Amino acid sequence: MTTGTASAAGGSLTAADAGACASRGYEIQQLAARVARCADRADAALSQLVRLELQTWQSPAGRAYRTSLSLHAAGLRRARNMLEDAVPAVLRHAQNAMLSAGRPGP
Repeated sequence: MTTGTASAAGGSLTAADAGACASRGYEIQQLAARVARCADRADAALSQLVRLELQTWQSPAGRAYRTSLSLHAAGLRRARNMLEDAVPAVLRHAQNAMLSAGRPGP
């Protein structure tokens, strides 16, 4: 073993490992940004669904169409909420990955 580099068997973090963790943390931050953009796109899609409701259609076909749109909107709303909930979790994971870059292993 050379000075400044510890073996993986000893549980220590090498400079290369630290760099990889920092890089991984940055990549995870980028993933969080993509997840947030997906939530924004889901919001935009929900807005468009509302415009498609066609409240003036009073026929059975119009009611069926609105029911179908409502079901799809509910699913999309749930997906958007899950995406929004995922962003802070992904950011926490990114921070943990970056913190492990400066922390010795167990």
